[in-house]
Amino acid sequence: MTTNESLDVVTLGEAMVMLVAGQPGPLEQVDAFDKRTAGAETNVAIGLARLGLRVGWGSRLGQDSLGRYLLDSLRGEGVDCSRVALVAGERTGLLFKDRVLDGSDPKVEYHRAGSAASRMRPDDVDQGWLLSARHLHSTGVFAAVSDGSFQVTKQTMRLMREAGRTVSFDTNLRPTLWASTEAMRAGINELAALADWVLPGVEEGLLLTGERAPEAIARFYLDLGARLVVVKLGADGAYYDDGTRSGHVPASPVAQVVDTVGAGDGFAVGVISGLLEGLPLERAVARGAWIGARMVQVPGDTEGLPTRAELQAAGL
Repeated sequence: MTTNESLDVVTLGEAMVMLVAGQPGPLEQVDAFDKRTAGAETNVAIGLARLGLRVGWGSRLGQDSLGRYLLDSLRGEGVDCSRVALVAGERTGLLFKDRVLDGSDPKVEYHRAGSAASRMRPDDVDQGWLLSARHLHSTGVFAAVSDGSFQVTKQTMRLMREAGRTVSFDTNLRPTLWASTEAMRAGINELAALADWVLPGVEEGLLLTGERAPEAIARFYLDLGARLVVVKLGADGAYYDDGTRSGHVPASPVAQVVDTVGAGDGFAVGVISGLLEGLPLERAVARGAWIGARMVQVPGDTEGLPTRAELQAAGL
């Protein structure tokens, strides 16, 4: 097993093909769709790769046209997909998303049950590849897909932290994927206890901790063992606390909200990249807020993710 740090960040999760409606209205009445990639972990992988970080993504895909499309798309973004398996006889996840024009949350219809990614198990993970990275990013989405994906998330977080790497965790709740709210709360908080940097939304924090104030939500996760908590406040920006420093970063201006999906992933890209580059904490959170604001102004999950040149032009 090699532990040479050849990657900056690794992430594991389910990618799906997303078909975005070409016009507003009920999905059953839409005739044309735009094909895109979707997945919390792959959104973050793409965002970090566009900023020049060396990023690896591990998963399982069906050996079908959807799986090949996703693999080609991720490779095209510069993401290391050497630990992604194309599995014959299994299916790649698919989702449909309606088009909204008023900034409301779009309706999403998933077709992911029994997907190749949902069948991933801990022994599918190449530990040498995992430990070649200096950082792991995990989310509550993949953890909720199946018991196997939960175990993959738990094991990889534990291995990376034991090896002295840093681990970030976006709670990213998907209540419909859990057996109950209680199971979701217990599972997500179990994983959060394995992370160095925890990134909950304020409403998620209320559900997970019973606390409404961002200061109290942050304290909850610091007490669980996190070294940094950044609470996303939507239009009110973000609150951060690392146990010694705390503060508030205002939201970046948004001309028009088009689609809120993916904003949290963009926020994670900003915070993770900033911290790995050694930016002061407040500047890293400000970068996250800026990228999150870009994300809500575009219809897809990745169109708002900036290049390094765009980031530098914004002074971030």
